[in-house]
This record gives sequence, structure tokens and C-alpha cells, in this order.
Amino acid sequence: MVLKKGITYMHEHTTIDLSRLKNIDDTNLNCYEETVKEYKKLYSKGVRNIVDVTNMDMRRNPQYVERVAKETGMNIVQATGFYQDKFLPDFVTDYSIKDLSDFMVKEINCGIADTNIRAQIIGEIGTSKNVMTENERKVFSASVLAHKETGVPITTHTTLGTYGHEQVEFFKNHQVELSKVVIGHVDLTGDIDYILHMLDQGVYVEFDTIGKENYQPDKLRTEMLLEIEKRGFTDKVFLSMDITRKSNLEYMGGIGYSYLLDTFVPLALETGVSESFINKMLEDNPIEFMNRG
Repeated sequence: MVLKKGITYMHEHTTIDLSRLKNIDDTNLNCYEETVKEYKKLYSKGVRNIVDVTNMDMRRNPQYVERVAKETGMNIVQATGFYQDKFLPDFVTDYSIKDLSDFMVKEINCGIADTNIRAQIIGEIGTSKNVMTENERKVFSASVLAHKETGVPITTHTTLGTYGHEQVEFFKNHQVELSKVVIGHVDLTGDIDYILHMLDQGVYVEFDTIGKENYQPDKLRTEMLLEIEKRGFTDKVFLSMDITRKSNLEYMGGIGYSYLLDTFVPLALETGVSESFINKMLEDNPIEFMNRG
């Protein structure tokens, strides 16, 4: 069993370092003690699983993540794969699709990098704003091969919610079972019809930037969830926060990981989203997606 019974945050980063391109230390999330404190707080609220989608080349640190898991009691699922174009390691250009697939399969079957910590999800594999670059297409193709060989599900990154429809078409054209794919950051579109089209194809979608009101107001997120519930797609949605910055954490005055449960869920209920749908997004749907062989 990949996930334990309880609440799951489906798209997070226990540690991540994007500072070499962002040029600010805030994007080097390396606050071990503070992260442990917040994960323990989440655990007290019923969270049992964190799906950590940090991969190459986000300066991943699987041993760090494993230490956090052991200290907090949290079940943290780790990932294999490659992010969007500007963060890709140089060897992606030189490797063949088969080479990249073999890399991921090794991390799933044997362990990430030189550890024995096995990856249990492929992702977050990304596309750029409104486009899939040549190297991103290579990563997507390799991810399909690795998925078909191992059965491990795929989670994606869409830049500001764009190119989601094209990602779905890519997976359809490569005969991937769409119930094993989740399209990430769809809430950033602010466009419910755009999201409903993807749901109608059979993929899962993630409202995974909860609390990032500089992109979209959470009120709009709850209104879109209400419409999804009315349309009957309650089995296909996850919630998460995608925290990547020190300033997101409570010790820096940020909203913290508990915001999703303490603030967003009450707002969703107030908007009219049902408690049963919220429970599905936080508990049942992740287990169905991750634990189904």
C-alpha cells in the first residue's frame, strides 16, 4: 500500500531549491526544523500522507525527506522524473527517450539516485507556458515508457495551468490509461470549462495551489469546485498547496501547510461544496489513484 488511510496532500515539496534560477534564497526551501514542526501539526489534524513531487533538477534530497518522514510519522511518497525545460539537467538533451525511461525505472525499482528509497510516482513532469518544448516532449515520452513498464502513476506540472488539454491529448495518443494521470495546477486557469473538459477525458485534476491568492482567489477555487461537484466529477479531484518557499511557512509569517484544512476547507463549505466531496478530495481519491494497481 502506497498511501495510508487519512488525509493526503497530493502535490508538495518537503525540500526544494529553485534559487539558482529564481535568484532569491526564499526559493531554497531547506528549513528542516520548521518543516518538521508543520508536518507534525498536519499529522495532529489527520494528515497521514504527503506526495512529494520534487525531482531532477529541483535539487532533490531523498535522505532529507526520509528523515522528515521518520521524525514526524508522516508517510512521504517520493518521485522520479524531470521538471520543465529551464530546470532540466543537461543530460536530458544527450539521453535518448529510452535512456531517460531507464533512469526512472531504476529509481522506481531500485532507489532514487544512490539510495534505496524507491520512487512511487512519476513527476512532476512539466510543460512550459502554452508550449511543450522538444526536451519536455522527450521527458513526457520517457515517462510514458516508464509508466507502462512499472504501473506507477504520472503527475504533471502545467505552467499557470496552460497546455493541460494538450497534455491529455499526448497521453491519449500514447495509449496511457488516463485514470493513472493527474494534471497539475489546473486551478491556476481560473477557467472551469477548461477544467471540465479535462475531467471529461478521464484524467484526475489537482487544485494544488491553494492559498496562492496572488495567482487566483481561493473564493474562485471554491466556486469552481462547486461546479465540478454539480457536474458529477467528485471522484477525480485532489487538493494541495505546492509550498516551495520559506516565506510560505508559518515561522516566516506565511500561511503554512495547515491553511488548506484550517482556512480553505471552511471557505469551501461556506461556498456550498459538500463535506463528502471534500473528504473524497482529501482522503478517498488519493488512495484510489495511488493504491490501485
